Amino acid sequence: MESNAYHQQIHNLVKEYSYSFNESNKSTAVVLAAGHGKRIKSQTSKMLHKIWEVPTVNRVCNSWQQCIEESNTILVVGIKADEVIKSVGKQKNTSFAYQQVQHGTGHALQVGLENVPRDYDGTIYVFPGDMGLIDAETVSFFKQEFEKSGADMMVLTGIYEGAIEENYYGRIVRVKDKDAKGVKSKYKGKVIEIIEYKDILQLDKKKAYVTKYKKKNFKFTQKELLENREFNSGVYAFKAKPLFELIDKIGSNNVQGEVYLTDLIGMFNENGYSVEAVTPKNQYVLMGFNNKSVLKEMDAIAQKLIYEKLKDIILIEDPNDFFIHEEIVDELLELDKRGIILDIEIGKGTYIGEGVSLNSNVRLLRNVRVEGNVSFGENVQVGSGSKITSDSNSLTKIGNNVTLKGACIIQNSVIEEGSFIEHSILIKKKVEKNSSVKFYLPDAEIKGSLVNL
Repeated sequence: MESNAYHQQIHNLVKEYSYSFNESNKSTAVVLAAGHGKRIKSQTSKMLHKIWEVPTVNRVCNSWQQCIEESNTILVVGIKADEVIKSVGKQKNTSFAYQQVQHGTGHALQVGLENVPRDYDGTIYVFPGDMGLIDAETVSFFKQEFEKSGADMMVLTGIYEGAIEENYYGRIVRVKDKDAKGVKSKYKGKVIEIIEYKDILQLDKKKAYVTKYKKKNFKFTQKELLENREFNSGVYAFKAKPLFELIDKIGSNNVQGEVYLTDLIGMFNENGYSVEAVTPKNQYVLMGFNNKSVLKEMDAIAQKLIYEKLKDIILIEDPNDFFIHEEIVDELLELDKRGIILDIEIGKGTYIGEGVSLNSNVRLLRNVRVEGNVSFGENVQVGSGSKITSDSNSLTKIGNNVTLKGACIIQNSVIEEGSFIEHSILIKKKVEKNSSVKFYLPDAEIKGSLVNL
Protein backbone atom coordinates (compact mmCIF):
# COMPACT_ATOMS: atom_id res chain seq x y z
CA MET A 1 0.00 0.00 0.00
CA GLU A 2 1.29 3.44 -0.92
CA SER A 3 2.04 5.94 1.86
CA ASN A 4 0.22 9.22 2.47
CA ALA A 5 3.42 11.01 1.45
CA TYR A 6 3.34 9.25 -1.93
CA HIS A 7 -0.29 10.20 -2.52
CA GLN A 8 0.49 13.80 -1.65
CA GLN A 9 3.40 13.74 -4.08
CA ILE A 10 1.04 12.59 -6.86
CA HIS A 11 -1.51 15.29 -6.03
CA ASN A 12 1.30 17.85 -6.26
CA LEU A 13 2.39 16.47 -9.64
CA VAL A 14 -1.20 16.58 -10.90
CA LYS A 15 -1.39 20.24 -9.95
CA GLU A 16 2.01 21.03 -11.46
CA TYR A 17 1.36 19.37 -14.83
CA SER A 18 -2.30 20.29 -15.33
CA TYR A 19 -3.79 23.16 -17.31
CA SER A 20 -7.13 24.61 -16.25
CA PHE A 21 -10.20 23.23 -18.02
CA ASN A 22 -11.19 25.37 -21.02
CA GLU A 23 -15.00 25.53 -21.22
CA SER A 24 -14.88 27.21 -24.63
CA ASN A 25 -13.54 23.93 -26.09
CA LYS A 26 -16.69 21.93 -26.77
CA SER A 27 -14.95 18.56 -27.12
CA THR A 28 -13.28 16.83 -24.17
CA ALA A 29 -11.51 13.48 -24.04
CA VAL A 30 -11.11 11.50 -20.82
CA VAL A 31 -8.32 8.94 -21.20
CA LEU A 32 -8.48 6.11 -18.66
CA ALA A 33 -4.85 5.43 -17.73
CA ALA A 34 -5.03 4.37 -14.07
CA GLY A 35 -4.61 0.61 -14.41
CA HIS A 36 -1.31 -1.24 -14.15
CA GLY A 37 -2.21 -4.53 -15.80
CA LYS A 38 -1.09 -7.48 -13.66
CA ARG A 39 -1.17 -9.90 -16.59
CA ILE A 40 1.45 -7.87 -18.49
CA LYS A 41 3.92 -9.08 -15.79
CA SER A 42 6.16 -6.02 -15.89
CA GLN A 43 7.50 -3.37 -13.53
CA THR A 44 6.63 -0.81 -16.21
CA SER A 45 3.15 0.71 -16.12
CA LYS A 46 0.86 -0.89 -18.67
CA MET A 47 0.20 2.57 -20.11
CA LEU A 48 3.90 3.13 -20.79
CA HIS A 49 4.51 -0.01 -22.80
CA LYS A 50 5.46 1.09 -26.28
CA ILE A 51 4.06 0.49 -29.72
CA TRP A 52 6.49 1.55 -32.43
CA GLU A 53 8.60 3.23 -29.73
CA VAL A 54 5.77 5.43 -28.36
CA PRO A 55 3.96 4.68 -25.06
CA THR A 56 0.38 3.58 -25.68
CA VAL A 57 -1.13 6.33 -23.54
CA ASN A 58 0.80 8.95 -25.53
CA ARG A 59 -0.50 7.41 -28.76
CA VAL A 60 -4.11 7.69 -27.59
CA CYS A 61 -3.61 11.34 -26.60
CA ASN A 62 -1.83 12.14 -29.86
CA SER A 63 -4.62 10.64 -31.98
CA TRP A 64 -7.24 12.67 -30.11
CA GLN A 65 -5.27 15.91 -30.33
CA GLN A 66 -4.42 15.45 -34.02
CA CYS A 67 -8.12 15.02 -34.75
CA ILE A 68 -9.42 17.89 -32.63
CA GLU A 69 -6.86 20.61 -31.89
CA GLU A 70 -9.14 22.90 -29.88
CA SER A 71 -10.17 20.42 -27.21
CA ASN A 72 -9.58 19.39 -23.62
CA THR A 73 -7.78 16.21 -22.59
CA ILE A 74 -8.11 14.70 -19.11
CA LEU A 75 -5.94 11.73 -18.12
CA VAL A 76 -7.09 9.63 -15.19
CA VAL A 77 -3.95 8.20 -13.60
CA GLY A 78 -3.51 5.72 -10.77
CA ILE A 79 -0.88 2.96 -10.59
CA LYS A 80 2.58 4.50 -11.23
CA ALA A 81 0.83 7.82 -11.77
CA ASP A 82 4.04 9.84 -11.54
CA GLU A 83 5.60 7.97 -14.46
CA VAL A 84 2.49 8.31 -16.64
CA ILE A 85 2.16 12.04 -15.87
CA LYS A 86 5.80 12.71 -16.76
CA SER A 87 5.55 10.65 -19.95
CA VAL A 88 2.62 12.71 -21.25
CA GLY A 89 4.12 15.92 -19.89
CA LYS A 90 2.62 19.37 -19.48
CA GLN A 91 0.55 20.22 -22.53
CA LYS A 92 -1.91 22.99 -23.31
CA ASN A 93 -5.53 22.13 -22.39
CA THR A 94 -4.41 18.86 -20.78
CA SER A 95 -5.04 17.99 -17.14
CA PHE A 96 -4.68 14.97 -14.86
CA ALA A 97 -6.97 13.37 -12.28
CA TYR A 98 -5.72 10.91 -9.67
CA GLN A 99 -7.74 7.73 -9.07
CA GLN A 100 -6.08 6.80 -5.81
CA VAL A 101 -7.97 3.50 -5.50
CA GLN A 102 -9.26 1.68 -8.59
CA HIS A 103 -12.97 0.75 -8.37
CA GLY A 104 -13.64 0.23 -12.09
CA THR A 105 -14.03 2.22 -15.28
CA GLY A 106 -17.16 4.01 -14.10
CA HIS A 107 -15.34 5.20 -11.01
CA ALA A 108 -12.39 6.31 -13.16
CA LEU A 109 -14.72 8.48 -15.26
CA GLN A 110 -16.27 9.92 -12.11
CA VAL A 111 -12.77 10.93 -10.97
CA GLY A 112 -11.91 12.41 -14.38
CA LEU A 113 -15.10 14.47 -14.49
CA GLU A 114 -14.12 16.20 -11.26
CA ASN A 115 -12.02 18.40 -13.57
CA VAL A 116 -15.09 19.45 -15.58
CA PRO A 117 -17.61 22.11 -14.45
CA ARG A 118 -21.08 20.59 -14.05
CA ASP A 119 -22.64 23.18 -16.37
CA TYR A 120 -20.30 22.26 -19.25
CA ASP A 121 -22.42 21.91 -22.39
CA GLY A 122 -19.97 20.16 -24.69
CA THR A 123 -19.32 16.53 -25.66
CA ILE A 124 -17.25 14.13 -23.58
CA TYR A 125 -15.38 11.22 -25.18
CA VAL A 126 -13.82 8.34 -23.26
CA PHE A 127 -10.81 6.31 -24.44
CA PRO A 128 -8.88 3.43 -22.83
CA GLY A 129 -5.21 4.35 -22.37
CA ASP A 130 -3.95 1.03 -23.77
CA MET A 131 -5.63 1.39 -27.18
CA GLY A 132 -2.32 2.18 -28.85
CA LEU A 133 -3.39 1.57 -32.47
CA ILE A 134 -6.32 3.98 -32.51
CA ASP A 135 -5.65 6.75 -35.03
CA ALA A 136 -6.89 10.25 -35.81
CA GLU A 137 -8.95 8.90 -38.71
CA THR A 138 -10.94 6.62 -36.38
CA VAL A 139 -11.40 9.36 -33.78
CA SER A 140 -12.65 11.73 -36.48
CA PHE A 141 -15.04 9.05 -37.82
CA PHE A 142 -16.45 8.42 -34.34
CA LYS A 143 -16.90 12.14 -33.64
CA GLN A 144 -18.68 12.70 -36.96
CA GLU A 145 -20.96 9.70 -36.46
CA PHE A 146 -21.92 10.86 -32.98
CA GLU A 147 -22.69 14.40 -34.11
CA LYS A 148 -24.65 13.12 -37.13
CA SER A 149 -26.69 10.66 -35.05
CA GLY A 150 -28.15 13.21 -32.66
CA ALA A 151 -27.83 10.55 -29.93
CA ASP A 152 -27.08 11.30 -26.29
CA MET A 153 -24.54 8.48 -26.05
CA MET A 154 -22.60 6.42 -28.55
CA VAL A 155 -20.40 3.34 -28.20
CA LEU A 156 -17.60 2.38 -30.59
CA THR A 157 -17.97 -1.37 -31.04
CA GLY A 158 -15.92 -4.08 -32.69
CA ILE A 159 -16.64 -7.40 -34.37
CA TYR A 160 -14.59 -10.18 -32.76
CA GLU A 161 -12.85 -12.16 -35.48
CA GLY A 162 -11.11 -14.87 -33.46
CA ALA A 163 -12.30 -18.07 -31.80
CA ILE A 164 -15.50 -17.27 -29.90
CA GLU A 165 -14.29 -19.01 -26.73
CA GLU A 166 -11.39 -16.54 -26.58
CA ASN A 167 -13.65 -13.47 -26.67
CA TYR A 168 -13.43 -11.98 -23.15
CA TYR A 169 -14.91 -8.61 -24.11
CA GLY A 170 -18.23 -7.24 -22.90
CA ARG A 171 -21.02 -8.04 -25.39
CA ILE A 172 -23.24 -5.44 -27.07
CA VAL A 173 -26.86 -6.48 -26.51
CA ARG A 174 -29.28 -5.18 -29.14
CA VAL A 175 -33.07 -5.32 -29.50
CA LYS A 176 -34.20 -8.52 -31.23
CA ASP A 177 -36.68 -8.77 -34.08
CA LYS A 178 -39.37 -9.84 -31.58
CA ASP A 179 -39.86 -9.23 -27.87
CA ALA A 180 -40.34 -11.92 -25.19
CA LYS A 181 -44.04 -12.24 -26.10
CA GLY A 182 -43.28 -12.79 -29.79
CA VAL A 183 -44.42 -9.31 -30.84
CA LYS A 184 -42.37 -7.71 -33.61
CA SER A 185 -40.34 -4.77 -32.31
CA LYS A 186 -39.99 -1.46 -34.11
CA TYR A 187 -36.76 -0.89 -32.21
CA LYS A 188 -34.85 -3.81 -33.74
CA GLY A 189 -31.08 -3.19 -33.61
CA LYS A 190 -31.14 -0.53 -30.90
CA VAL A 191 -28.53 -0.92 -28.16
CA ILE A 192 -30.01 -2.17 -24.89
CA GLU A 193 -26.91 -2.66 -22.76
CA ILE A 194 -23.44 -4.13 -22.47
CA ILE A 195 -22.96 -7.32 -20.43
CA GLU A 196 -19.46 -8.09 -19.23
CA TYR A 197 -18.06 -11.52 -20.10
CA LYS A 198 -17.65 -12.56 -16.45
CA ASP A 199 -21.28 -11.67 -15.73
CA ILE A 200 -22.47 -13.76 -18.70
CA LEU A 201 -20.62 -16.77 -17.27
CA GLN A 202 -22.59 -16.40 -14.03
CA LEU A 203 -25.96 -16.71 -15.82
CA ASP A 204 -28.07 -19.86 -15.50
CA LYS A 205 -27.57 -21.92 -18.66
CA LYS A 206 -31.09 -23.31 -18.45
CA LYS A 207 -32.87 -20.03 -17.78
CA ALA A 208 -33.27 -17.15 -20.23
CA TYR A 209 -31.73 -13.80 -19.36
CA VAL A 210 -34.43 -11.12 -19.56
CA THR A 211 -33.67 -7.46 -20.19
CA LYS A 212 -35.90 -4.49 -20.93
CA TYR A 213 -36.02 -1.83 -23.64
CA LYS A 214 -38.80 0.77 -23.93
CA LYS A 215 -40.83 -1.23 -21.35
CA LYS A 216 -40.63 -4.38 -23.48
CA ASN A 217 -38.87 -7.56 -22.34
CA PHE A 218 -36.34 -9.36 -24.51
CA LYS A 219 -34.94 -12.84 -23.80
CA PHE A 220 -31.43 -14.12 -24.41
CA THR A 221 -29.85 -17.47 -23.60
CA GLN A 222 -26.36 -17.61 -22.16
CA LYS A 223 -25.25 -19.34 -25.37
CA GLU A 224 -26.64 -16.47 -27.50
CA LEU A 225 -24.76 -13.90 -25.45
CA LEU A 226 -21.48 -15.82 -25.51
CA GLU A 227 -21.71 -16.31 -29.29
CA ASN A 228 -22.42 -12.62 -29.88
CA ARG A 229 -19.37 -11.27 -31.72
CA GLU A 230 -20.10 -7.56 -31.32
CA PHE A 231 -18.04 -6.30 -28.41
CA ASN A 232 -17.50 -3.15 -26.44
CA SER A 233 -14.25 -1.36 -27.29
CA GLY A 234 -14.36 0.93 -24.26
CA VAL A 235 -14.65 4.06 -26.40
CA TYR A 236 -17.70 6.24 -25.73
CA ALA A 237 -19.18 9.61 -26.59
CA PHE A 238 -21.64 11.47 -24.34
CA LYS A 239 -23.52 14.70 -24.33
CA ALA A 240 -22.32 16.28 -21.10
CA LYS A 241 -25.69 17.15 -19.57
CA PRO A 242 -27.20 13.61 -19.35
CA LEU A 243 -23.80 12.20 -18.42
CA PHE A 244 -23.54 14.48 -15.40
CA GLU A 245 -27.12 13.63 -14.47
CA LEU A 246 -26.41 9.89 -14.31
CA ILE A 247 -22.67 9.34 -13.72
CA ASP A 248 -22.88 9.38 -9.92
CA LYS A 249 -25.82 6.93 -9.88
CA ILE A 250 -23.88 3.93 -11.26
CA GLY A 251 -23.99 0.98 -8.86
CA SER A 252 -21.64 -1.96 -8.35
CA ASN A 253 -24.06 -4.90 -8.54
CA ASN A 254 -21.84 -7.25 -10.54
CA VAL A 255 -19.42 -10.16 -10.10
CA GLN A 256 -16.43 -7.86 -9.72
CA GLY A 257 -18.14 -5.47 -7.30
CA GLU A 258 -16.88 -2.58 -9.43
CA VAL A 259 -18.46 0.55 -10.89
CA TYR A 260 -18.84 -0.31 -14.58
CA LEU A 261 -18.93 2.45 -17.16
CA THR A 262 -20.96 0.06 -19.34
CA ASP A 263 -23.94 0.38 -16.96
CA LEU A 264 -24.54 3.87 -18.36
CA ILE A 265 -26.10 2.40 -21.51
CA GLY A 266 -28.99 0.84 -19.61
CA MET A 267 -29.31 3.94 -17.44
CA PHE A 268 -29.46 6.24 -20.48
CA ASN A 269 -32.16 4.03 -22.02
CA GLU A 270 -34.17 3.90 -18.78
CA ASN A 271 -34.13 7.69 -18.52
CA GLY A 272 -35.34 8.29 -22.05
CA TYR A 273 -31.99 9.17 -23.61
CA SER A 274 -30.89 7.72 -26.93
CA VAL A 275 -27.92 5.36 -27.35
CA GLU A 276 -26.31 4.38 -30.66
CA ALA A 277 -23.30 2.27 -31.64
CA VAL A 278 -20.97 2.24 -34.64
CA THR A 279 -17.99 0.13 -35.65
CA PRO A 280 -14.86 1.45 -37.41
CA LYS A 281 -13.53 0.44 -40.82
CA ASN A 282 -10.39 -1.19 -39.38
CA GLN A 283 -10.89 -3.54 -36.45
CA TYR A 284 -7.25 -3.44 -35.35
CA VAL A 285 -7.63 0.15 -34.09
CA LEU A 286 -9.71 -1.21 -31.19
CA MET A 287 -7.03 -3.52 -29.85
CA GLY A 288 -5.94 -3.19 -26.26
CA PHE A 289 -3.55 -5.51 -24.46
CA ASN A 290 -3.28 -7.36 -21.18
CA ASN A 291 -0.24 -9.48 -21.95
CA LYS A 292 3.06 -9.36 -23.77
CA SER A 293 1.96 -11.48 -26.72
CA VAL A 294 -0.88 -9.14 -27.69
CA LEU A 295 1.39 -6.12 -27.23
CA LYS A 296 3.87 -7.72 -29.62
CA GLU A 297 1.06 -8.37 -32.09
CA MET A 298 0.04 -4.70 -31.91
CA ASP A 299 3.63 -3.61 -32.53
CA ALA A 300 3.78 -5.91 -35.57
CA ILE A 301 0.60 -4.30 -36.93
CA ALA A 302 2.14 -0.84 -36.46
CA GLN A 303 5.23 -2.01 -38.37
CA LYS A 304 3.10 -3.39 -41.19
CA LEU A 305 1.22 -0.08 -41.45
CA ILE A 306 4.53 1.81 -41.73
CA TYR A 307 5.79 -0.62 -44.37
CA GLU A 308 2.61 -0.25 -46.42
CA LYS A 309 3.09 3.52 -46.45
CA LEU A 310 6.73 3.33 -47.59
CA LYS A 311 7.04 0.17 -49.67
CA ASP A 312 6.76 1.95 -53.04
CA ILE A 313 8.78 5.01 -51.97
CA ILE A 314 11.95 3.51 -50.49
CA LEU A 315 13.46 0.00 -50.50
CA ILE A 316 13.11 -1.88 -47.20
CA GLU A 317 14.95 -5.20 -47.27
CA ASP A 318 12.88 -6.96 -44.61
CA PRO A 319 9.30 -5.75 -43.92
CA ASN A 320 9.41 -7.51 -40.54
CA ASP A 321 12.74 -6.22 -39.29
CA PHE A 322 13.28 -2.46 -39.44
CA PHE A 323 12.40 0.71 -37.52
CA ILE A 324 11.81 4.21 -38.87
CA HIS A 325 10.49 6.88 -36.52
CA GLU A 326 7.04 8.13 -37.53
CA GLU A 327 8.18 11.75 -37.92
CA ILE A 328 10.73 10.58 -40.49
CA VAL A 329 8.04 8.51 -42.20
CA ASP A 330 5.91 11.66 -42.54
CA GLU A 331 8.89 13.57 -43.96
CA LEU A 332 9.53 10.85 -46.55
CA LEU A 333 5.86 10.82 -47.55
CA GLU A 334 5.93 14.60 -47.97
CA LEU A 335 9.05 14.44 -50.15
CA ASP A 336 7.42 11.78 -52.30
CA LYS A 337 4.29 13.91 -52.61
CA ARG A 338 6.48 16.72 -53.97
CA GLY A 339 7.81 14.36 -56.65
CA ILE A 340 11.30 13.94 -55.19
CA ILE A 341 12.85 10.57 -56.06
CA LEU A 342 14.54 9.23 -52.94
CA ASP A 343 16.29 5.95 -53.88
CA ILE A 344 16.81 5.20 -50.19
CA GLU A 345 17.64 1.63 -49.12
CA ILE A 346 17.13 0.30 -45.60
CA GLY A 347 18.79 -3.00 -44.67
CA LYS A 348 17.40 -5.75 -42.47
CA GLY A 349 17.53 -4.87 -38.76
CA THR A 350 18.25 -1.18 -39.33
CA TYR A 351 16.94 1.39 -36.83
CA ILE A 352 16.36 5.06 -37.74
CA GLY A 353 15.38 7.05 -34.66
CA GLU A 354 13.91 10.45 -33.96
CA GLY A 355 15.78 13.49 -35.25
CA VAL A 356 17.48 11.84 -38.23
CA SER A 357 17.40 13.60 -41.60
CA LEU A 358 17.74 11.27 -44.60
CA ASN A 359 18.59 12.26 -48.18
CA SER A 360 18.52 10.92 -51.71
CA ASN A 361 20.43 7.71 -52.47
CA VAL A 362 21.27 6.92 -48.85
CA ARG A 363 22.00 3.21 -48.36
CA LEU A 364 21.99 1.91 -44.80
CA LEU A 365 23.06 -1.72 -44.85
CA ARG A 366 22.10 -4.34 -42.29
CA ASN A 367 21.81 -3.65 -38.54
CA VAL A 368 22.74 0.02 -38.80
CA ARG A 369 21.53 2.21 -35.94
CA VAL A 370 21.08 5.95 -36.48
CA GLU A 371 19.51 8.23 -33.88
CA GLY A 372 19.66 11.77 -32.59
CA ASN A 373 20.45 14.95 -34.50
CA VAL A 374 22.04 13.25 -37.54
CA SER A 375 21.85 14.57 -41.10
CA PHE A 376 22.88 12.79 -44.28
CA GLY A 377 24.00 14.26 -47.59
CA GLU A 378 23.26 12.60 -50.90
CA ASN A 379 24.84 9.35 -52.13
CA VAL A 380 25.90 7.98 -48.73
CA GLN A 381 26.53 4.32 -47.94
CA VAL A 382 26.79 3.05 -44.36
CA GLY A 383 28.23 -0.40 -43.67
CA SER A 384 26.52 -3.15 -41.72
CA GLY A 385 26.63 -2.87 -37.94
CA SER A 386 27.53 0.82 -37.91
CA LYS A 387 26.18 3.21 -35.28
CA ILE A 388 25.73 6.95 -35.95
CA THR A 389 24.50 9.17 -33.12
CA SER A 390 24.60 12.62 -31.61
CA ASP A 391 23.85 14.11 -28.23
CA SER A 392 20.81 16.38 -27.88
CA ASN A 393 22.93 19.54 -28.03
CA SER A 394 25.27 18.36 -30.81
CA LEU A 395 25.12 17.47 -34.50
CA THR A 396 26.50 14.62 -36.54
CA LYS A 397 26.72 15.51 -40.21
CA ILE A 398 27.53 13.08 -43.02
CA GLY A 399 28.32 14.93 -46.27
CA ASN A 400 27.61 14.02 -49.89
CA ASN A 401 29.30 10.99 -51.45
CA VAL A 402 30.57 9.57 -48.15
CA THR A 403 31.20 5.84 -47.64
CA LEU A 404 31.40 4.15 -44.25
CA LYS A 405 32.81 0.67 -44.83
CA GLY A 406 32.44 -2.06 -42.24
CA ALA A 407 31.18 -1.39 -38.74
CA CYS A 408 31.89 2.22 -37.78
CA ILE A 409 30.86 4.29 -34.77
CA ILE A 410 30.31 7.98 -35.47
CA GLN A 411 29.24 10.31 -32.66
CA ASN A 412 29.01 14.13 -32.55
CA SER A 413 31.21 14.34 -35.64
CA VAL A 414 31.31 15.95 -39.09
CA ILE A 415 32.40 13.96 -42.11
CA GLU A 416 32.76 16.16 -45.14
CA GLU A 417 31.88 15.18 -48.69
CA GLY A 418 33.80 12.56 -50.63
CA SER A 419 35.35 10.98 -47.54
CA PHE A 420 35.96 7.28 -46.96
CA ILE A 421 35.84 5.79 -43.45
CA GLU A 422 36.63 2.14 -42.72
CA HIS A 423 36.20 0.25 -39.42
CA SER A 424 36.73 3.37 -37.30
CA ILE A 425 35.39 5.03 -34.15
CA LEU A 426 35.07 8.80 -34.48
CA ILE A 427 33.85 10.81 -31.47
CA LYS A 428 33.82 14.62 -31.71
CA LYS A 429 35.95 14.54 -34.86
CA LYS A 430 35.93 16.42 -38.15
CA VAL A 431 36.97 14.56 -41.30
CA GLU A 432 37.80 17.06 -44.00
CA LYS A 433 36.72 16.86 -47.62
CA ASN A 434 37.87 13.81 -49.64
CA SER A 435 39.79 12.29 -46.70
CA SER A 436 40.38 8.60 -46.03
CA VAL A 437 40.33 7.22 -42.48
CA LYS A 438 40.96 3.52 -41.84
CA PHE A 439 40.98 1.56 -38.59
CA TYR A 440 41.03 4.65 -36.37
CA LEU A 441 40.39 4.03 -32.65
CA PRO A 442 40.36 6.69 -29.91
CA ASP A 443 42.79 6.51 -27.00
CA ALA A 444 41.73 3.98 -24.41
CA GLU A 445 40.34 5.14 -21.06
CA ILE A 446 40.86 2.69 -18.21
CA LYS A 447 39.59 3.06 -14.66
CA GLY A 448 40.62 0.29 -12.32
CA SER A 449 42.82 -2.53 -13.51
CA LEU A 450 43.35 -4.08 -16.96
CA VAL A 451 45.98 -6.87 -17.05
CA ASN A 452 46.96 -9.71 -19.32
CA LEU A 453 45.92 -13.20 -18.24
